[in-house]
Amino acid sequence: MSAPPPSPADLATLHAVCFTHPCPWSAAEFAALLAGSGVFLAGDATAFALGRAVADEAELLTLAVAPAARRHGLGRARLAAFEAAARSRGAARAFLEVAADNTPARALYAAAGYAPAGLRPGYCTAPDGGAVDALILAKALAP
Repeated sequence: MSAPPPSPADLATLHAVCFTHPCPWSAAEFAALLAGSGVFLAGDATAFALGRAVADEAELLTLAVAPAARRHGLGRARLAAFEAAARSRGAARAFLEVAADNTPARALYAAAGYAPAGLRPGYCTAPDGGAVDALILAKALAP
């Protein structure tokens, strides 16, 4: 028997310990996203990927791994689960935005085959008040 999916509150709690910028999402924001068309969740309250598939594209909305559970392959596993779910929904291409200063996430995405596809200047504000750009990364999803 599998565990029930995490609640929006569970997702918000994990997101809050994983992100300082961009701002962590609230339980209400997660609830609204999960109610949206094409949105899907892969994971649990320890590590999850939240995505959305529209037509032949999928967007990784966020990926979070509890700090105590990092460096054990959970991020890679959740990213792979996101990609599989996206393919099953007809997506041929995936994309995401990542803060330019998020070195661990950038390494994860590069290792998974994501390549630069664009830049969003001033994507978010760092804790010190400075602007942080976002890199747009994309990957073709093999059938």
